[in-house]
This record gives sequence, structure tokens and C-alpha cells, in this order.
Amino acid sequence: MYFTDRGIEELEARRGDEEVTLDWLAEQLRAFVDQHPEFEVPVERLATWLARLDDEDE
Repeated sequence: MYFTDRGIEELEARRGDEEVTLDWLAEQLRAFVDQHPEFEVPVERLATWLARLDDEDE
């Protein structure tokens, strides 16, 4: 188990029943990067990865 799995498990436990839009998620990611600019690159990589999940070329 990766250390990040704990945060993912907490997210799932606390908010797993909620439905969110991608617009909401994008706003939350922007707010996070505004508060924690040192995480800009990892958040960008995650957002790009999510955006391209259905690309067959990847």
C-alpha cells in the first residue's frame, strides 16, 4: 500500500456516496494549487492523466 492510499481511502469513506461534476473537481484542484503551489506539477499530471484516460494512443 502506498502512503497516498490512506488519503484515497479517507476520501472514499467520507465522500464516497457523493456525486460531483468534473467542473467541481477542476475548481477544487485549482484551489488546492493556489494554496499549495509546490504541488502544481503533480496536480497537472493527475489532471492530464484523468483527461486522457480514454485515449488509445497513451
